[in-house]
Amino acid sequence: MRLALILATMAALAGCTAFPEVEARTSRADEPAPPLLPLDELLARAGTPTVTPETQASLEARAAALRARAASLQSAPAEP
Repeated sequence: MRLALILATMAALAGCTAFPEVEARTSRADEPAPPLLPLDELLARAGTPTVTPETQASLEARAAALRARAASLQSAPAEP
């Protein structure tokens, strides 16, 4: 009974909060569009790829370890 009264009071108080003014929000329609850059400039900023053969080998080893862990977890009996 006491819990029901507390929950009813909390629900009533939540209904008393102020609703945000939707009309007061600013619109992005008035802002200028972002500048378009040439593709060559964007590719120059990207630089060289950071994935190396060592990166691939370490990711494959990690994936194999995770698969082995998942297999051991699936075969282990659940503890109560």
